[in-house]
Amino acid sequence: MSLKSPILSCEDVTVSFDGFKAVNQMNLTLEQGELRFLIGPNGAGKTTMLDVICGKVRATSGKIRYRGDNDISRKKEYQIAELGIGRKFQAPSIFSQLSVMENLELAMSQKRGVFSTLRAKMTAVDAKRIEEQLVLVGLADYANTNAGGLSHGEKQWLEIGMILMQEPHVLLLDEPVAGMTDEETVKTGELLKEITKLRTVIVVEHDMEFVRNYASKVTVMHEGKLLKEGNMEEVQGDAQVAEVYLGQRRDEHVVNPTA
Repeated sequence: MSLKSPILSCEDVTVSFDGFKAVNQMNLTLEQGELRFLIGPNGAGKTTMLDVICGKVRATSGKIRYRGDNDISRKKEYQIAELGIGRKFQAPSIFSQLSVMENLELAMSQKRGVFSTLRAKMTAVDAKRIEEQLVLVGLADYANTNAGGLSHGEKQWLEIGMILMQEPHVLLLDEPVAGMTDEETVKTGELLKEITKLRTVIVVEHDMEFVRNYASKVTVMHEGKLLKEGNMEEVQGDAQVAEVYLGQRRDEHVVNPTA
């Protein structure tokens, strides 16, 4: 049994849109320092699950407990962010005309206005935090480069760095390696492993090779519900997962599920 205590627990969470249940009594528990992958076919409810955790979408019913008994299911998106849950969407959202360092500086102090933040004198502590973040996300050599000139993968790393500057306890990522080169994908996997030394990360992902290489635990969703949970070997060998992904017979073995 793990000695780590749950940092996030979703209990019978349902999200309905005009009668359609995008998430249907979903249960999900994350432990501190965990790298969890959330997979499933298109329309399984994976992204909606991230939306409801971060407050972008309101749960119709159920509870989301964060760091104990604190139910955050009725809190606003900005309140949840302030509590320490950071969300990155699939498309990178950065300030293209500003340098990489300026993007991180802005993220570090979002309560200030953009220009007042850039004019403010950076303390030695702030500078050290930014330097450490640049090294972590692999952009130390691009500190003074305009963010718009970065590759797709580098932009993704920059936005992850921007979210980390806000010191979240839980990081939600939606298809972070989509559109990346093979080399960028490997670097992203190593980055996620490094991040989970201090934080909990949940990743919605369609790249099954990436999931196999980096997942310790996988949660499979189907039609808004929990279908299967376990390590990748257990998930790949499950007959129901095979049916969902490939339409195989129940007695066949799923080799390479793709969404």
